[in-house]
Amino acid sequence: MTQFLQHLVNGISVGTIYALIALGYTMVYGVLKLINFAHGDVFMVGAYSGFYLAHALGVSGEGSVAKAIAVFVGSMVICGLLGLTIERFAYRPLRYRPRLTALITAIGVSFLLEYGFQLPSFKWLPIAFPPGPTPRFFPTPFPRVEWVVLGVSLSNYDVISLAVAVAFMLGLQVIVYRTKFGTAMRAVSFDSQVAGLMGIPVNRIISWTFVLGSVLAAAAALLVAGSRPRIDPIMGLMPGLKAFVAAVFGGIGSVPGAMVGGLALGLAEEYVAGYTVSSYRDAIAFAMLILVLLLRPEGLFGRVRPEKV
Repeated sequence: MTQFLQHLVNGISVGTIYALIALGYTMVYGVLKLINFAHGDVFMVGAYSGFYLAHALGVSGEGSVAKAIAVFVGSMVICGLLGLTIERFAYRPLRYRPRLTALITAIGVSFLLEYGFQLPSFKWLPIAFPPGPTPRFFPTPFPRVEWVVLGVSLSNYDVISLAVAVAFMLGLQVIVYRTKFGTAMRAVSFDSQVAGLMGIPVNRIISWTFVLGSVLAAAAALLVAGSRPRIDPIMGLMPGLKAFVAAVFGGIGSVPGAMVGGLALGLAEEYVAGYTVSSYRDAIAFAMLILVLLLRPEGLFGRVRPEKV
């Protein structure tokens, strides 16, 4: 029973991270019908932004909470600006081109970020940027404290990560379904041309959707880096793919679906790795993708919308 509960806690912890990243995929797809395959690399940039900011502020194992919050907020701002830049210069010029063109561009932006961060550092910069291919270790913002509750091992990092992830997901629900911006975003998702005729600034809504998704990716990156401190330029590849699977599983374009899909994937990984072979952890994500595409292609919460031709 203790082992079951430990896998449950670990699965929820990992699943909330997948859910935060998956929300970026599902939001962008909802308004543009575009799979932003560069989103996993925005996650990576968030980790490196936090790394540089933490060193600049002198964050260490005894660092203050204020400095940790400053790193968190600063990294989200940087990733928000990156998402805004990607949308403005990579996707907006191709908005009315065939979807395959935008998809290929998304893959190109992904490669640009992944391999651009592996270039040798410029000697004339005061910091080592680009960071190069060597893995770095994220500084610990505050000491780790371990607890045992009902035989289940927990740390303060696990509790903070879960609380922050849940708060962000609930906040996003409020933004999407209880604010004017959320109403405009859903209108653009339904029909961008009609939304524009109704006075909604379509370009601005799409840009802010990218910003919001990138901010969530940065938050997920820092939650991961705080508890698993090894970061490298390709660290966003596998979490990005798994979050995409979570978004498809829950119903891409559905915010609740992304949350449920992320949690389902995290739990499935933990239980499969715990009770079978640990090397199956990565395979379960793609097995879930195949199953959902065969049995319910629209996902758990997705809807099939017939298109008039």
